[in-house]
Amino acid sequence: MKIISPRLTLMTASGVCSLIVLDTNIVAVTLPSIARDLGAGFADIEWVVSAYMLAFAALLLPAGNIADRFGRKRTLISGLVLFIFASLGCGAAPGILLLDIARAIKGVGAALLLTSALATIGHVFHDETERAKAWAFWGACMGVAMTAAPTVGGLIASFAGWRWIFYLNLPVGGLLMFMVWRNIPESRNEQSARLDPWGSLAFSGSLLCLIWGLIEANRIGWDNALTIMRMVGGALLLALFVVVERVQSRPMVDLQLFRHPRFIGALSGMFAYAGCAQVMMTMLPFYLQNGLGFTAIASGLGMLPFAATMLIFPKIGARLSTRISPAAMMSLGLTLVGCGNLLSAWAASAGGYWPFALAMAVTGAGAGLLNGDTQKNIMACVPRDRVGMASGMSTTMRFSAIVLAIGVYGAVLASHTQQALSSSLYAVAPQWLMQTDYIASRVVAGDMVAAMSPLTDSARLTIQPLAQQAFVAGFSTILWIAGLLALFGALLVGMLMRNPIPVGVNVLARP
Repeated sequence: MKIISPRLTLMTASGVCSLIVLDTNIVAVTLPSIARDLGAGFADIEWVVSAYMLAFAALLLPAGNIADRFGRKRTLISGLVLFIFASLGCGAAPGILLLDIARAIKGVGAALLLTSALATIGHVFHDETERAKAWAFWGACMGVAMTAAPTVGGLIASFAGWRWIFYLNLPVGGLLMFMVWRNIPESRNEQSARLDPWGSLAFSGSLLCLIWGLIEANRIGWDNALTIMRMVGGALLLALFVVVERVQSRPMVDLQLFRHPRFIGALSGMFAYAGCAQVMMTMLPFYLQNGLGFTAIASGLGMLPFAATMLIFPKIGARLSTRISPAAMMSLGLTLVGCGNLLSAWAASAGGYWPFALAMAVTGAGAGLLNGDTQKNIMACVPRDRVGMASGMSTTMRFSAIVLAIGVYGAVLASHTQQALSSSLYAVAPQWLMQTDYIASRVVAGDMVAAMSPLTDSARLTIQPLAQQAFVAGFSTILWIAGLLALFGALLVGMLMRNPIPVGVNVLARP
């Protein structure tokens, strides 16, 4: 039998995860370019991100089960094949609808990749010290990918066009496929539960209904019957998912884990981190381009303060972890995220890049403390033979938070921008009030040229600065919301994680 170095296994699995993170975050700075090229409004652009995230988050739980049941190496190779072909489809998409479909397929491949890679790391590194080092290396790789993504995306969009951010995945994916074949040992859980199609459908349907309701509400109205039906349907399907999992003898998600405050705290920390910090990798480039008028490459470089502190602070966190408890570490990270978002809201209202850059750096510092620590705390709560389930739950919580945050923040941004612009037009240029919805949608998407196209030359001189000010007001609002949510998360996590799981208790044991 061929002996495979654990270091090469770790490098390969981390490389696969880095590809996912790079691809997830590289798209953000190119969204205004996509909007201009394909003639898309803000809701259309939200689906470019959300179609990927939705498929990703919805399939993470069954993907973890598939990896446990059929083999992690086999699942990795299958995921890479799907990811590569979907990337080709994204790059060649002639319109926004086909781009969204290709992005959703790509999310399926990403779900298979991420859960398999994380489960492989958890399976190979089971000694406490070695596992901590492995997760630290994994976290550093994620930080590098996140740091590089905005700049790489801006460079590609400026010099080669946005389609090449997807074509880039073809050679990188091919190299990773070779590395997986050489360096990843096959592993599986022979006692894995059967596949859970009803639970998977209920959870996927719940996320779909919720994000569909959030994105489309600004088009059809929050009091529209369809909006209400989608939101209620999402809640009912989530309740059905819980019922389905409770009646399983060996469920995809073991609900008994939620009896333990530490596990709930770790998941809550992941949710708050992803929904208040990691999502900013998607949202902040909108402000840099739409609020400050940066180009794609300038906005990519403008994200460096956020990315740099996110890369540096995991090392500081590793030193702090020897002196403070996991609860204190996660609370500290979320407090920094909250303060950074609140400072960003103030800086956006005040105007100028450098105050905003300093505020972003604070948010990035908190994200750096949390990035690897959240994953480590969740994985520590389950036995080794169910690391696939744990990685599925962990990453589901992360990306569910991102997709829901994009939906919520996007809805708030669109509605507040629209309201602010409507108030301004009513006072200054009431004859153009009928164009408010169209102008606001295009401005938020980053297509100012299209937003101003229905106006006369004299009206553009008056309305363009008003539209930009309305966008900044809306963006400041979502930063206030994110900041306050992160501070609440810090308090909640600090209280829940003070109660550790009793030593020697198998949290998955049934009475």
